[in-house]
Amino acid sequence: MSKNIIFAVADCSKAGAPARLGWSKSLAAVVVAALAAIPGPPHAQTQPQAKTTAASTVLVVGDSLSAEYGLRRGTGWVPLLEKKLAAEKIPARVVNASISGDTTSGGRSRLPALLERHKPDTVVIELGGNDALRGLPLEMTEKNLAAMAQAAKKAGARVLLVGMQVPPNYGGAYGTAFSKLFTTVSKAEKVALVPFFLQGVADGDGAAANFQADRIHPNEQSQAKMLANVWPTLKTLVQ
Repeated sequence: MSKNIIFAVADCSKAGAPARLGWSKSLAAVVVAALAAIPGPPHAQTQPQAKTTAASTVLVVGDSLSAEYGLRRGTGWVPLLEKKLAAEKIPARVVNASISGDTTSGGRSRLPALLERHKPDTVVIELGGNDALRGLPLEMTEKNLAAMAQAAKKAGARVLLVGMQVPPNYGGAYGTAFSKLFTTVSKAEKVALVPFFLQGVADGDGAAANFQADRIHPNEQSQAKMLANVWPTLKTLVQ
């Protein structure tokens, strides 16, 4: 991780602020073809029914980085994901169940009801930054993420775990251990992983220009890069 990482990881401004949950309309209609009789002998065959193309559901469970904190509605990486799916002609709807200030404990407690309500095909877990911000035990964060992955898989969903890192002021040992726990959960639960959600946003020279005035939350111009970090792996799950 670059020494130039400047973000403070998550949602200290309005921890616990309610999310704006966005339910999108299906991005593809169900196509149904009628059976057509073929003239011929008494035992003439008919054409097979066309396959039905049903939209899948992508559920995003995250914190302010996914809840459009400080951004104009519709400009965050999750709404951009909807547009990307449509552009790629991938029939899927996106449910954004992200809450600013949420922790892995909060996500774990909310997930069962979300799975029951939305029956997602893919679950994106973008949590953990606030755990670090609040100094919560790393073992608890790891346990919560693993439990969320297990619950989603049990419900029949594919899982994408979105990893985070902490800035250098947290200490080298803590930063390494925090980053590693996402890899540990990914391997143990056999789920897909994006190693660092803010790669190219929070690291490198000039990173400050990628953030809002609070120097914590990425600005509107950074959302496309955040989506680009997630998209290659997510695409393999939703196709």
